Amino acid sequence: QVQLVESGGGLVQAGGSLRLSCAASGRTFSSFAIGWFRQAPGKDREFVAGISGTGGTIYYADSVKGRFTISRENAKKSVYLQMNSLKPEDTATYFCAADTAYYTVHVSRSEYAYWGQGTQVTVSS
Repeated sequence: QVQLVESGGGLVQAGGSLRLSCAASGRTFSSFAIGWFRQAPGKDREFVAGISGTGGTIYYADSVKGRFTISRENAKKSVYLQMNSLKPEDTATYFCAADTAYYTVHVSRSEYAYWGQGTQVTVSS
């Protein structure tokens, strides 16, 4: 079992930056790959970025490549999502999720067993 809590969301102007944090508690954090997903009103929840338990494998959705950076600090049981050059279309609730994949990253939400409650990101134009 692992519990996840997101923080760092807020309101920002287009072109601005935010850093989201995902803090975990429970079982050995380094055993889990962590994914960031987002869901805008009326849309499906989509994969944004993911990092393996080792930190050696990282994937990004094409829509955020070059703008977002995912990282993790296993000693702090935390994963971060640095979001730069934000666009209005990045507006969504952002969720972190844990998957028991150690060496890889899955992009399908069905692979993730544990989810946080989400943090709202709003980008104004």
